[in-house]
Amino acid sequence: MEDRKLPRHKSVYLLPNLLTTASLFLGFLGLTWAIKGDYASCALCILGSCVFDGLDGKVARITRTTSEFGVQLDSLADLVAFGVVPAVMSYLWLLNDFGRLGLMAAFLFMACGALRLARFNVQAATGSKRHFVGLPIPAAACTLATLVLFTDFVPQEYMHSVISVGTLVLVYVLSFFMVSTVRFYSFKEISAFKAHPFSWMVTAILIFSLVASKPKVLGFIIFLGYLISGPVYTLVLLSRSNKRLYRDNSEEELG
Repeated sequence: MEDRKLPRHKSVYLLPNLLTTASLFLGFLGLTWAIKGDYASCALCILGSCVFDGLDGKVARITRTTSEFGVQLDSLADLVAFGVVPAVMSYLWLLNDFGRLGLMAAFLFMACGALRLARFNVQAATGSKRHFVGLPIPAAACTLATLVLFTDFVPQEYMHSVISVGTLVLVYVLSFFMVSTVRFYSFKEISAFKAHPFSWMVTAILIFSLVASKPKVLGFIIFLGYLISGPVYTLVLLSRSNKRLYRDNSEEELG
């Protein structure tokens, strides 16, 4: 008998979808840890899901095994690992102290994450590759995850005062940024498989060494810095480029 290939819409690619499933599994595992009260393990599962989430897309593009099925599976896995799990973790961890306000904060994070994923899927074909419109949901989830790990260095007397209020505010801020039109740099133009200046290699080694020395502290600082970089990038850099473009157009019209 001759081997017949399945139609494209009825076939799936194993490797990238297995990586997506691994991300989903870690999200589910993190949810069980959150319910048990082990929030540090839950945070590590969220970070692990982020690694697999980044790998499945890279592998699919490198091996040319991208598919619409993989895109939809990836979005569903992201909603669980980076929407449901961080929301439940945050609520059980500190937000339940605020009653309905904390409950709505956790729900808003999950809902805005779903809206962010839906908008990304719609705009993926026409959007810019250089930046994201709105904070990516994995970055929002990892910010909360690294915050949990960061609190190991916070004195206990500040946990239910400063950290609790800060977490509540942070969840609302992350929710807003996910559905906003603020631009965040995508890092898609930086590839490990392309040639780069030697200074980039030195910088990458220095950053890796710093993070490895104090991962719980610097991890949260890095993601918090990425959160702040969005408004700065949008208000400063893009406004300057728009003013330069307007000035050039005016000079052409006058010329």
